[in-house]
Amino acid sequence: MEAIIFIGIQGAGKSSFYRQHFLDTHIRINLDMLKTRHREKILFQACLEAKQRLVVDNTNPTLEDRSRYIQPAKAKGFRVLAYYFQSPLEECKQRNNQRPIKQIVPIAGLLATHKKLIIPTLQEGFDSIYIVNNCPDYSFIIEELNHAKLPENH
Repeated sequence: MEAIIFIGIQGAGKSSFYRQHFLDTHIRINLDMLKTRHREKILFQACLEAKQRLVVDNTNPTLEDRSRYIQPAKAKGFRVLAYYFQSPLEECKQRNNQRPIKQIVPIAGLLATHKKLIIPTLQEGFDSIYIVNNCPDYSFIIEELNHAKLPENH
């Protein structure tokens, strides 16, 4: 049983990464699709009860955002993993602008998320943390976080 929490600003590649790596194995929980926290909570709880692998594909920039998933998943015996999308702000802005019109996040929203983004730590309750970087060819480099080389906050 595995609960994965994505962390990163809009345009960092989270949904593309989900499609490439978890589409066939994990249920995707995403506020853009579900529209309300109530619906999100119902789907999240259903996954926990069914012992279904899941990915929370939201920005999750703060400790509070992440704790709403970590604690309940741990209580149900899930292994909880963080995938931190370490994308430069300018690259995220470019990718955001390449989205279909209805999916473009206003720049103020992107900047607000970037400002409050806190790098995840094991102390939050994660069993492992992975750093994800985008490559120019739309592939990803994934590296497990080593305590000796913690990235700086943004």
